[in-house]
Amino acid sequence: MWLSLVERYAGGVEVVGSNPAIPTINYMFKKSFASDNYSGVHPKILEAIASANQAQVPAYGDDEYTFQAIKSFKKIFGEQIEVFFVFNGTASNVLGLKTLSESFGAVICSDCAHIHLDECGAPERFLGSKLITVPNSQGKISPEQISKQITRIGDQHHVQARVISITQSTEYGTVYTPDEILRISSLARLNNMFVHMDGARFANAVASLGMEPREICRGVDVLSFGGTKNGLMCGEAVIFLNPALADNFKYIRKQSMQLASKMRFISAQFIALLENGLWLDNARQANSMAQYLSDKLQQIPWVTITQPVQVNAVFVKVPTELIKTIQEKYSCYVWNEQNSELRWMTAFDTCMEDIDDFVSFLKGLKN
Repeated sequence: MWLSLVERYAGGVEVVGSNPAIPTINYMFKKSFASDNYSGVHPKILEAIASANQAQVPAYGDDEYTFQAIKSFKKIFGEQIEVFFVFNGTASNVLGLKTLSESFGAVICSDCAHIHLDECGAPERFLGSKLITVPNSQGKISPEQISKQITRIGDQHHVQARVISITQSTEYGTVYTPDEILRISSLARLNNMFVHMDGARFANAVASLGMEPREICRGVDVLSFGGTKNGLMCGEAVIFLNPALADNFKYIRKQSMQLASKMRFISAQFIALLENGLWLDNARQANSMAQYLSDKLQQIPWVTITQPVQVNAVFVKVPTELIKTIQEKYSCYVWNEQNSELRWMTAFDTCMEDIDDFVSFLKGLKN
């Protein structure tokens, strides 16, 4: 009934240019609202990569770019932290979790968590640990829900609750407040557990809350800090806010094939992202465009916004019969097939004109 990604792209590209080995691809879609992963690389990030492409530099992170990138993170989160760079978000989550739990341990997370639904079983595969899910409320989970899953501690027949994993901002585009995170971390401490934060869109949460990052992370042991969704070509950071847990991470990263030999090209991106506040500028732009889209959608009676718009995600319900038509013009994801809920994402490169065109198109569907 609805278009798969393959169907949406089949016949949707045109290869142009004189060199077939290096084609230029013109997509026939308008600006996508599928994901902030669809965006290109921010020009300042490309400049940083090109700038790092000079002469020879030591490999595997033993270079000035990596040292400087780590210093940049310490300015934001404090001198005590430990920082490691990996290629992608799945690795940052899985390897961060691996430092916190043995194979007989369990990770408690929401039933919509990315680690549960969108990482192809990678946490279970590489951790050997069980994921225990609890029902989400607008993407969040509460201490009351979590505590019900902390059972049979010390029973050798039962997995042992070791980690609570939360997502900031959540998979439904909502934001945990610092107080909510402190309540969860306090529960973790009472039960000798750790707290992991999937921060693929952490920058958007910081921009939304308007608070210092370290205030938002109080009580969190390990943070996966997203870069790719916020303008990087590739690269994520695993930040040990509890540095005592970082001792063996360099070995875990190497065994997991996430140690970049030419790490300077990841590190240089983070320097450009962090040093002059580009990470927050990008997030603010994405967030503001989502709010602009939300405001514009109030003009369309058959579109219902289903979740609070706090970051760069707008969740909506639309008539089922219109979904395929929308996808043919503007690539987007069906989030919940049972109730025709879509997710429309904005990014650092989304502008008002993109949204105006999109809303104009939507209005024309029922004229």
